[in-house]
Amino acid sequence: MSISNWFETFNKNLRMPPETVDTISYRYKRIIKQLNKDFWNSESDTLHSLYVGSYGRGTEIHTSDIDIMIQLQYETYVQYNVYTNNGQSALLQAVKTSIEKTYKPTYIRADGQVIKLDFTDGINFEIVPAFINKDNSYTFPDSNNGGSWKITNPIPEIDVMTKSNNNWNKNLKRLCRMGRAWKETWDVPIGGLLIDTLAYNFLTDYEYKDKSYSYYDYMSRDFLAFLKEQKADQQYWLAVGSNQYVYTKGNFQYKALRCYNISLEAIAKEKDYPTIAKSKWREIYGTKFPS
Repeated sequence: MSISNWFETFNKNLRMPPETVDTISYRYKRIIKQLNKDFWNSESDTLHSLYVGSYGRGTEIHTSDIDIMIQLQYETYVQYNVYTNNGQSALLQAVKTSIEKTYKPTYIRADGQVIKLDFTDGINFEIVPAFINKDNSYTFPDSNNGGSWKITNPIPEIDVMTKSNNNWNKNLKRLCRMGRAWKETWDVPIGGLLIDTLAYNFLTDYEYKDKSYSYYDYMSRDFLAFLKEQKADQQYWLAVGSNQYVYTKGNFQYKALRCYNISLEAIAKEKDYPTIAKSKWREIYGTKFPS
């Protein structure tokens, strides 16, 4: 196998199989149909809903949670906003109760912002009720500390990721998925949106951003170099598309440095010792990389 074949196989291995995608779609529609029935008096299984998070941006891998945003009516916001004590918690409970007419048990995540629904087959959903704003951002509930409303803006993030990915020979979303494999393998303290943001920032000025799989060894090396050079004391970056703050979760730079050094070893061995080279890439990316 060539370097191109290695990385093409690796990227295929990171994707969810078609049957998993079908299962996600089936469950998504059942959840949305129940929520539309209870909050919109509608039988639609798609209206007022949106995949968000890594699944919405198209950067998920086989282990990713499925994030759903359900848009509710302004009247519902008014109803819960007038609560004297934590209407946000009451709203989340109402959405939770609705979902449990179809699937249960559910629970509200520890951060008090989403309803979690975990299936025994490992497919996990996170559902966020939200209200659309005039600028097409969304207001969503946070039930912590007595309750408050927060703003999120996923649509520009999705749009910029999709447009850039198409312009860059599909390399952006693949790099994001490889970044997630690295995160999982090395237990890197970095969130999915920050991976996507840094991958976008890196590729924006990268000379090989429109090349084929045969350049993925260099792209991996150079992305790890880019990550290790991020300021260690930087607390947040501006998210791709939305420019919202996306915060660090820890020192990812150190593990990027370690893996950058391993990538140099891998590239040095590719020509004469391909088996050793592949073992080095597997050390970085995990068992989804071909052996």
